[in-house]
Amino acid sequence: MNPAAAWSDTFETDRHVAAHRLTDTERQLAALPIRPLRDAGQEQRAAALHATTRRLRTEFLSRHAERVYDVLTDNRTSRPRLAELARSAAEAFPGLVPSPEQLAQEARLAQPDKEGREIDQGILFGALLAAPRAGIHLMESMRLPTPRALELLAEFRRTGEIVLDAARLERRAAAGHVTITNGHCLNAEDNQHVADMETLVDLVLLDPQVRVGVLRGGVMTHPRYAGRRVFSAGINLKAFKAGAISFVDFLLTRGLGYISKLMRGLAATDAMWPASPVQKPWLAAVDTFAIGGGAQILLACDQVVAAADAYFSLPAANEGIVPGVANLRLTRYLGARPARQVILGGRAIRAEEPDARLLFDDVVDPTGMDLAVEAAAERLDNPAVIANRHMLNLADEPEDSFRRYLAEFAVQQAMRAYSPDVLAKMAAPADAASGPGEERDGRTSVQ
Repeated sequence: MNPAAAWSDTFETDRHVAAHRLTDTERQLAALPIRPLRDAGQEQRAAALHATTRRLRTEFLSRHAERVYDVLTDNRTSRPRLAELARSAAEAFPGLVPSPEQLAQEARLAQPDKEGREIDQGILFGALLAAPRAGIHLMESMRLPTPRALELLAEFRRTGEIVLDAARLERRAAAGHVTITNGHCLNAEDNQHVADMETLVDLVLLDPQVRVGVLRGGVMTHPRYAGRRVFSAGINLKAFKAGAISFVDFLLTRGLGYISKLMRGLAATDAMWPASPVQKPWLAAVDTFAIGGGAQILLACDQVVAAADAYFSLPAANEGIVPGVANLRLTRYLGARPARQVILGGRAIRAEEPDARLLFDDVVDPTGMDLAVEAAAERLDNPAVIANRHMLNLADEPEDSFRRYLAEFAVQQAMRAYSPDVLAKMAAPADAASGPGEERDGRTSVQ
């Protein structure tokens, strides 16, 4: 095993030391069989090598995260998104994060068979977000419009409609209606869903004809709920088990990307005056249920209308992962004890129980949802709402608190995605792994 690195007082010297140590250990890992083919001794050897390199990465970044970020962004003159940052880091700092080739190899494997290299991405982004200057710059970069949204903006302004694989956007009067359309899997979330949602949220924020954003689930084709609207069943557990849920493109981009834009708007640019983010009020309409990631969306919205038969659930303890930024936000809505009951104990909150009034502004008969959504959107169409929501969000969740939470979340979530208990659940039969309730089964049994 490599001895501990001897760090110096200079960035370039430590950069060289880290690259040498990390690439040497990577060669030792490469000499082992891939994870599914290892015997117990080889698996222990791999675990020890990973522990050594992860300690070294953490030590190097604790000393030099700001300098690393400056290298990757040309002294903060460029604004790469997370995926581009990860690729650049692999090239500029050998061994610090997995290379594109290593990630491509991982992508071909089911989650339990992977090496777990996304943990190393979590270490990088945790350190960058923990560094104040780098972290704020990175969060602002992730709140810029995506290139795809900018390409589609002229079409949306002309036609008032954009249809993507997992969601669609329609402009009706002053409202931009974003409808989640993963109907075959109860509107469960995957990499495509996250990318499509961010594109459409950007378009709502960019189009001057739209003054209010509305989020709602579409009509299901899944046999259990055929013909009914469902808001969202959260992360697609079958895709997660298959290794098709990306740490960077889903688990981290989701909170830093479109959900952050719902709450904080698009980041201001240097050419703007006043230099304030482009914000609009958001309304969520919950039919049937909002589970997991779907429930997290509600915590970033200004108002929520729910059908009387709907419910809210964050089954993180059953799944074994961290429910995004819900741990930071749910206590503000429910209070400390009920929030722990939901996140740690799996409690579901149904629309007609008293605590639901802390999550849902209006609870209506399911047949009255369309009219209730229209009326709520009209109430939010008020210029003063934008300034006041900005100030409320600033008071509720200062940006630095969000940054520090995300820094820890990046590491914890990456580790949880490869923790033995999570991988054991994935290896269990589908009926045992899915947990109670038909909604859980719908998320795991349908592509």
